[in-house]
Amino acid sequence: MSATTRTVLASGSRKTALARATIRPGKGRVFVNGRPLEVLEPEAARWKIMEPLLLVEDLKNLVDIDVNVSGGGFISQAVASRIAIARGLVEFFKDRPEVRQTLLSYDRYLLAGDPRETEPKKPRGRSARAKRQKSYR
Repeated sequence: MSATTRTVLASGSRKTALARATIRPGKGRVFVNGRPLEVLEPEAARWKIMEPLLLVEDLKNLVDIDVNVSGGGFISQAVASRIAIARGLVEFFKDRPEVRQTLLSYDRYLLAGDPRETEPKKPRGRSARAKRQKSYR
């Protein structure tokens, strides 16, 4: 397999959101669920997804990235996409260890992820911790 036809698949998750990124040689185009990253709303989510791309600077113009994300809310989807893109870039540019170091020094959660999940609801309450009070009278 030559370097020009190389494709990397990477995934990232946050809470119940799951993102799968496909990275291949290209011109720097990024699509999230088939839409260009530049038109993605809300803007906060767009900037969250762009973080790893801004950190690798000129290398982002060498690859095309296609991200499919589902589940969770829009911020969880953005964080999951961000993790998938960062992991994919590290894998794609294996021969350049400075990519991994740059991403890790900026934010460890770009590659490691955040393991926190919501606590399950318990009986006798409306949420995980809140319980119905007993009076005994």
